[in-house]
Amino acid sequence: MSAAEYVIRPARAEDIASMCSLLSELFSIESDFCPDEGRQRRGLAMLMEDARGQMVVAEKDGRTVGMCTGQLVISTAEGGYSVLVEDLVVSEQCRRQGVASAMLETIIHWASINGATRLQLLADCDNQAALDFYGRIGWDRTNLVCIRRKEH
Repeated sequence: MSAAEYVIRPARAEDIASMCSLLSELFSIESDFCPDEGRQRRGLAMLMEDARGQMVVAEKDGRTVGMCTGQLVISTAEGGYSVLVEDLVVSEQCRRQGVASAMLETIIHWASINGATRLQLLADCDNQAALDFYGRIGWDRTNLVCIRRKEH
């Protein structure tokens, strides 16, 4: 099976439940996050309504099997827009078929149309498969470290 057998399209409100399932799959392998369907639903709904965001899904036989989101942010380093790729996940049975690359290319195209000069993302340092994937498709590691503070 190849990426050509999947439909990559903008996400719709009716995709949110499937996207929450995909995020649950992603967050179950990331030590910094925990699946929380209520939070994921709120975040997806907010992003869907925000003109600075783009969400795409991969569909196979009417079933959502992948998703990728991007958000425009202003970069002082770039002196313009950058895109934060927030979520890229493909269901386990559909991986290694070009689906993630196809979704990411759609986000890259959207970023370009919106004047972004850089894309960036965070990947779990223990997710070697993801790190290898990004390296294969031309993404470079940086010397930056993600530091966060949660407000309750």
